[in-house]
Amino acid sequence: MSTADSTGQGHLHTLRDALTYPLTSDRRLLVAGVATALTYLVLVLSTFPQFSVQIVSKDPADIGYAVSALTREVYLTTGWIGLALVVLYALLTGVALTHTAALYRQTRASGASSLATVLPGVLAAGCASCGAGVLGMLGFVGAMAALPFQGNLLRAAGILLLVGFLARTGDPRTCDVGDLT
Repeated sequence: MSTADSTGQGHLHTLRDALTYPLTSDRRLLVAGVATALTYLVLVLSTFPQFSVQIVSKDPADIGYAVSALTREVYLTTGWIGLALVVLYALLTGVALTHTAALYRQTRASGASSLATVLPGVLAAGCASCGAGVLGMLGFVGAMAALPFQGNLLRAAGILLLVGFLARTGDPRTCDVGDLT
């Protein structure tokens, strides 16, 4: 087996370890689930921010209606692929935030006492997918129409960044902060 094959197998192994990490305790699973749900909520509500604000400001209990209506709109606009990309991005974000919390605890224990050491990585990974939503919040709702494939390419790029992060870190319990360089 060549070096490239063994490196590829190593990344697949660490990716599997990273994806199963939240399943190792109830607390981690809860954190990943809450992060996934909040990410999905933000991604879907940011697809049409004016509608979201109007519905939620009228009656905050109608947030379920807003999420279901906008989920339908995501499906009608981008199809199953776009909806699957949003769901996959939310799931991977939940896993990545669970990893980030574990890595933050490790860096804090090793003497790095600032959240500033972890926060840029979280923001960089998050901006790739929610960039389209941020455009809408800034008033550029038509910007999604100008993006190729209705923003699916941007979502896929965010997913690739998250998969790369997870494949590189693996299981945070065995990750040494010095190994990330």
